[in-house]
Amino acid sequence: MKITRVYTKTGDDGITSLVGGLRVRKTHPRIEAYGTVDELSAHLGMLASWMKDGPDKDIIVRTQRNLFTVCSYLATDKNETELAPSYTMAAEETAFLEEQIDEINASIPPQTAFILPGGSHEAALAHVCRTVCRRAERRIFSLDELSPLDPEVTHYINRLSDYLFVLARKLNFIDGVREKIWKKSR
Repeated sequence: MKITRVYTKTGDDGITSLVGGLRVRKTHPRIEAYGTVDELSAHLGMLASWMKDGPDKDIIVRTQRNLFTVCSYLATDKNETELAPSYTMAAEETAFLEEQIDEINASIPPQTAFILPGGSHEAALAHVCRTVCRRAERRIFSLDELSPLDPEVTHYINRLSDYLFVLARKLNFIDGVREKIWKKSR
């Protein structure tokens, strides 16, 4: 696919196109959902830029590719568009994240208290990604209330935030950064 122009001027009045050509307001829940997933992918790109080459960074890039699929799925209203291409999230990707979560949890000290986000630069960025992922999940569930979605999408996004949490813990552990725990204020 060759993209010759970045701007089209067709969105200047607050209307944009979904996959298949359906025009909706830029404030539509579908746009909010995939826009937040796109924001998450951009944050993951920043995280990856700080990470050393290796399996963890490879998983982040794999995740960005998966999120592009999620965005494509969310940008398609199958109820309104007959000829729209079919995108969905494979259950194997959710299972892969679960395997990664289990591996990480087995390799770091057990969590015994609530942890404050932060630590090393990479871990802090992973926590930011986790919170953006949680917001994306809320936006996706809001859309699901209006137009039922494939559960594999919601499962994947939910598991991804869990993965990002344990990844942040792992990155702190590798860097020798002690996690700060939450203590109730008096």
